[in-house]
Amino acid sequence: MTISEKLHVIGRPLLEAQLAHPTVIGIGRGDLPEPVFRSWLEQDYLYLLDYVRVFARLAWQAPDAHVGDLVDLAHSTYHEELDLHRSLSAEFGADLDGAVKGPACVAYTTFLLEAAASYGEGLAALYPCMWGYSTLGRILAENPPAEPRYRAWVDTYADPGFAALTERIARMIDEADPDPVRAEELFLEGMAHELAFWDVP
Repeated sequence: MTISEKLHVIGRPLLEAQLAHPTVIGIGRGDLPEPVFRSWLEQDYLYLLDYVRVFARLAWQAPDAHVGDLVDLAHSTYHEELDLHRSLSAEFGADLDGAVKGPACVAYTTFLLEAAASYGEGLAALYPCMWGYSTLGRILAENPPAEPRYRAWVDTYADPGFAALTERIARMIDEADPDPVRAEELFLEGMAHELAFWDVP
């Protein structure tokens, strides 16, 4: 079993916990109260700005074969994922420019930026976000919400292109070959941050 395959196995319980979270359930049904999603949207926007910085920090350390992938991931996050947030912000009345990080966002972004000091470990730490959202999107898309704004969110993360980026990160983790025990610790810590992030302020 590869490192990334083991991460999938040990991460599944925390993924199931996300699927059972009221915020995720509300998105999947399309009936999440707007103030809750607006708050989540603002927090995730701030999170993703730092996620781009994590990719950039890792790209500086990356072997030549991985630099292009990390640049592509940073570009995709900034110009596609953040564009979704900018688009939805108008529909939900979110104040992206005036938003302030809540405790969960501060804890998660601090963890990621610190983990990115080590290349292989940084990949393992950031993988919960890619793998988690790709898997959540795929599962929610099996019975997507009729509400168009929440459907757009589900469609973004269920997109095969997003799944392909996630699979590439998995291969990069295996190629970087970090210490398996440390990779698992960081991955599980990242998964715990993912779950906590749904408790929007």
